[in-house]
Amino acid sequence: MIKGIIQKLVLSTLATLSIVVVHAQTGDVEVIKDSRIDALVKKQGEIVPPEVQPQIDGYRIQIYFDADRDKVNGAKSRFISKFPKIDTYVRYNAPNYFVKVGDFRTQLEAERIKAEIEAEFPTSFVVKEKINLPRLEKQEL
Repeated sequence: MIKGIIQKLVLSTLATLSIVVVHAQTGDVEVIKDSRIDALVKKQGEIVPPEVQPQIDGYRIQIYFDADRDKVNGAKSRFISKFPKIDTYVRYNAPNYFVKVGDFRTQLEAERIKAEIEAEFPTSFVVKEKINLPRLEKQEL
């Protein structure tokens, strides 16, 4: 009984759709738009290569965080002036900015550097995250 009702319902739906298709109107549509739209679509459609910098699992040292961007930049500048060879990164995660330093492959490397900077940044601690491949320094022969 239910099977018969479903079949009738499907047949009536198909019949209605076929009538609608037969009686559909045809014609032309004119689109009036601003020429800047085409320029915007073209620009958005350009393929922009992603920032290609391989990342691996590693460690960084978080030396400072605050909601005030000026204080964060001050801490970053202080760090760079004392340790210019160690990369620094500022990330924003609402509502704070975080200053993290280094690209360490092991936690032991990070802890060694943390011991050196602890006098200047006593609240620093090691965090595990994706890091850039550490720079290789050229050795002179």
